[in-house]
Amino acid sequence: MEQFKVTRVYADENGESHFDEVFYPLTGGGTIGHLSQSVAVKEVVFRKVPAGYNDLHNAPQKQYVVLLDGGVEIETSLGEKRVFEQGEILLMEDTTGKGHRSSNVEQRERSSLFIIF
Repeated sequence: MEQFKVTRVYADENGESHFDEVFYPLTGGGTIGHLSQSVAVKEVVFRKVPAGYNDLHNAPQKQYVVLLDGGVEIETSLGEKRVFEQGEILLMEDTTGKGHRSSNVEQRERSSLFIIF
């Protein structure tokens, strides 16, 4: 079965942030490819961050983050780091707790899309 992988960042009961993987099953859609079930969303926000972006924060709300034109390094509150490249999708759910640090991989402006649900 085809699947679509999204990396999740969430806070546990002690407020520590962690990585996880979520897989959305895809079914055949004929000539248009494979599709997931629809996901209800509230709004979409376009974002650009400056070249030197490096910030410790919580996600302001549960949201998908689509990396449009550059990579980001995410560090959990426990110090685990992962790099995500252009085109990857993150599911940010650490709206409480100790948060995570986001840093641009390259020293240039980076664009992303927030899909809030």
